[in-house]
Amino acid sequence: MKKRLVSLFSGAGGMDLGFEGNFETMKEYLNLDKNHHWIEKDMGKKVLLKETPFTTVFANDILKPAAAAWIPFFRDRGHDSEKIFHSDSIIDIVKKYREGQFRFPSNVDIVTGGFPCQDFSVAGNRQGLKSTKSHDGGLASETTIASAENRGQLYMWLKEVIEITKPKVFYAENVKGLSSMSDVKRIIENDFKSIDGDGYFVLPTQILNAADYGIPQKRERVIFIGFNKKYLKKEVLELFVKNDINDNINPYPLATHFNPLLKNNFGKQLLKPYSTCENAFYDLQEPNIDSDLAQQTYSKAKFCKGYQGNIEIKLNHIAPVIRAEHHGNIEFRRLSQENGGKYLKELELMEERRLTVRECARLQTFPDNYVFVRKRKKNEPYSLSGSGAYKIIGNAVPPLLSYALAKQLENIWDNIFIDNI
Repeated sequence: MKKRLVSLFSGAGGMDLGFEGNFETMKEYLNLDKNHHWIEKDMGKKVLLKETPFTTVFANDILKPAAAAWIPFFRDRGHDSEKIFHSDSIIDIVKKYREGQFRFPSNVDIVTGGFPCQDFSVAGNRQGLKSTKSHDGGLASETTIASAENRGQLYMWLKEVIEITKPKVFYAENVKGLSSMSDVKRIIENDFKSIDGDGYFVLPTQILNAADYGIPQKRERVIFIGFNKKYLKKEVLELFVKNDINDNINPYPLATHFNPLLKNNFGKQLLKPYSTCENAFYDLQEPNIDSDLAQQTYSKAKFCKGYQGNIEIKLNHIAPVIRAEHHGNIEFRRLSQENGGKYLKELELMEERRLTVRECARLQTFPDNYVFVRKRKKNEPYSLSGSGAYKIIGNAVPPLLSYALAKQLENIWDNIFIDNI
């Protein structure tokens, strides 16, 4: 029997795909000394990762591009995705549940949620828990700002879904910037600890850098993990309480990669140097000759020196954070010499341009069979533009990072949970 996962704020499904496994990725992304057992099939430059014991039974996001991407992709993976994916705000869904007009899936094992990060990001206005944005994306009224219905407090509705579905474990994810906002992290941790009246043990949060797990991108995220005390073995709960957490019960995966540019690399013998942009792009053709619509599509915004995103990526290093932006905030794959470009040999044959949608997807470790740009077909409601694709790709949890979390949970599952419950 597959273990059942409820996904909130699903976006393009990076967390969902990673938790399910069975997707292709670059072999260069993996540390084979540590994770060779992840591989189902070796295809040379790429590998097919093994399927996990987890399956998505509910997904939700209010963004239209998310539905346009998630539903066809997960349908192709065998899901009844039109029934699984819900486009209403999680607040509206919970309110329908309270009124008896909606039911969440039963026998839920895992709840995941990457609650909106804009109000905590250092790149934004950092309005935090008093966001001036409503849960449905519009402007919030004074009443909404003062309530838990503004965008900065949507984690409270994640909390309520956990209380409703009572999973064995939950994962909540947000940007690193959240941890530096006075008491915000502590408040959220305490709110999660109060689920079902102290029914969950919430581990000390950790900040995971995606690059430490083979993703060719500097992407740091705060991860909250909570376990339902009802299902934990007594001795495991005692170890959690004492913060005596060994590798056999630790849900946070150990790093597999390291930054080769750091001077102090003592103890890194078993780790692999960071993956690079070059690893990600090795077989991609230029937009004018590639047949993939996602590789043909890129922002045409002009270079604006000094503004966010207006830099050239370094092929021999990790990429900067892929943001949920379009137009002028997508980094350049190649800049002209006049604008400070370094790849002069390429410029003899190729033009200055920003990263394509597919290049951003590769840097996020989405597989190439994920269709991110789609023209509307007859009787097919799901079209997806480049702007929409950039947004949901930049919002996503990298599937390979999620896979590392899922495989670690799979490894420790029988060690931490009571049998036959």
